Amino acid sequence: MVHSPVCRAVVRKYSLVVKIVHIMNSPSQFKIPDWFLNRRKDIKDGKNLHVIANQLDSYLRDDLERMKKIRLHRGLRHHWGLRVRGQHTKTTGRRGRTVGVSKKKGA
Repeated sequence: MVHSPVCRAVVRKYSLVVKIVHIMNSPSQFKIPDWFLNRRKDIKDGKNLHVIANQLDSYLRDDLERMKKIRLHRGLRHHWGLRVRGQHTKTTGRRGRTVGVSKKKGA
């Protein structure tokens, strides 16, 4: 596969798109290293996978449900709608938490 910096993703040929999708579906056949995959050592079967499209959404949902079920700190933060990755939350991220102050009528 030839990479050209001039060629954009929109104007690629259909055969190139088919090759790219085939590589994404079976990266181990094309000697893509395991550290490059987006799902390494899966919880259920222990395999290294590269999930795309709808599979990615379902795997993410399953992972979040599993974390909530076993009461993992990360799962609870997801459930409560708080920051998960250790960010500071004292001053930022206050949207949707409190009701604003309203004036009394006739005042």
